[in-house]
Amino acid sequence: MNTDLSTSFHPSALLQAVSEQSYPNATLYVVATPIGNSADISLRALHVFSLADAIACEDTRNTAQLMSRYGLHKPLIAAHQHNEHEVAQKIITRLQAGERIALVSDAGTPAVSDPGAIIVDAVRSAGLRVTPLPGASAAISALSASGLINDQFYFVGFLPSKAGQRDGVLQHLVHLPATLIFYEAPHRIVECVDALQNAFGLERRVVFARELSKLFEEIHRCTLGEAATWLAQDNHREKGEYVVLIEGASEQKDQQQLEAHRVLNILLDNLPLKQAAAIAAQITGQKKNALYDLALKIKGGQSNAE
Repeated sequence: MNTDLSTSFHPSALLQAVSEQSYPNATLYVVATPIGNSADISLRALHVFSLADAIACEDTRNTAQLMSRYGLHKPLIAAHQHNEHEVAQKIITRLQAGERIALVSDAGTPAVSDPGAIIVDAVRSAGLRVTPLPGASAAISALSASGLINDQFYFVGFLPSKAGQRDGVLQHLVHLPATLIFYEAPHRIVECVDALQNAFGLERRVVFARELSKLFEEIHRCTLGEAATWLAQDNHREKGEYVVLIEGASEQKDQQQLEAHRVLNILLDNLPLKQAAAIAAQITGQKKNALYDLALKIKGGQSNAE
């Protein structure tokens, strides 16, 4: 049944519900903001912005633009990763004077792979109130649309930019049964996929969520063995912030991967690569193309070691 929002939607009732809740002073309000579509702001967030004495934000230019979309104008406090300790003390002083301060990041939920955690910790340590206003989160949005069925997830955030450090982090995650959630910058997505393949193998499923809630939103699920080809099909896929999700480790799949490695290592000592992959497919029942790719990686690793 279609519902006409013009007759069923009563904004006055919602606004009343918002205003009836208590919004005490001397409180830091941690406010989630849209990750793309400005319509994803909550009514409570707008109400807190209207009450706030100031807004602490990651980038004053971005937040000024966001506020102007909603017809709001508030004093802004620059609170980014390079000045959090200093700004935290200024915010505490203002809270102790009875002010309400809203804390936002450029997009999404503050303190989740964004500045804010240091400020929240300092405010709590000073014995002051911190109140969260839930809203947009790229990680949770991507997880909800991934179709990776798992009661557990492990939020990793951004991986280290240096290859050795990144590979070390991934090795500690390989056997976790939880769905793994990463953030990645577009200029590093190809390099990231290569590292994920090396760590998790080619059969593990991956979900790419790009430009969430924006005009060119794209959510794609495939195996890690298919990921590089998918990225290469469209140059635009190296643009836009990514959430990358890797399905959790399965004991059965892990054993299959270990068995494939074992068989290929034996065969590659005595046979050409293509023939080794074909025989390994007959022995293990796994796909020949995937085993061929795995054999290439094994030979590449052996060459590098030599």
